[in-house]
Amino acid sequence: MVRLNTWGKRIIAAAAFLVIAVVTASVLWLWAQQWQPSGKYPIQGIDVSDDAGEIDWWSVQSAGADFAYVRATTGAAGRDMRFAVNWEELAKTRLRRGAMHRYSLCNSAVDQANNFNTTVPRTRAALPAAVELDFTDDCTARPEAKTLVEDLRRFLTMVEAHTGTPVLLKISRAFDRTYGVTSELRRPVWAVGNFFPPTYTARPWQIWQANDMRHIDGVDGSVHWDVVRP
Repeated sequence: MVRLNTWGKRIIAAAAFLVIAVVTASVLWLWAQQWQPSGKYPIQGIDVSDDAGEIDWWSVQSAGADFAYVRATTGAAGRDMRFAVNWEELAKTRLRRGAMHRYSLCNSAVDQANNFNTTVPRTRAALPAAVELDFTDDCTARPEAKTLVEDLRRFLTMVEAHTGTPVLLKISRAFDRTYGVTSELRRPVWAVGNFFPPTYTARPWQIWQANDMRHIDGVDGSVHWDVVRP
């Protein structure tokens, strides 16, 4: 019988631990891809940009989505390559649709509002527009809080004149911590946080992005899975 020395035992133990860690990580990853909040939230949906590629919206609907937000614009000049197609295809399903703008700290608020308003058609049945507020690698500008809030207020006023409804503030924890947007601007809040309901906003959220790893039929790769507060 072969007797293992101390180092041999340590190597076997380390290998066993590594196998267990890999298996556990794989199980958790598969679980995360399928997880969505419970039936406590009867209205659930997704939000996507053109990174998702071509989408089969009928399959998305069959996967349990009630609504979809699609990115329309970014900054002062960026336009999502698939927005027009997604907007048209969504209209053919029973999914309610909404448009999003990704806000840039490096561009004028007026130019950004004009970009959104000239890209997104007035649609009576559309969900309220949403503005995505987060720090991004392509912009290092960090205006003072007072300036940022004033610029955002100008953006919101222009977009709301176009759409006729209050804009949703889809805001990250880091952005709200830095600028206090949800306490300064009285607009419906869309909070972000995987698996656990967020508590960082000054006012209760209306939409929660609950899982940014969700995989569903009709979309290659992951989507943001969102729920509406009952």
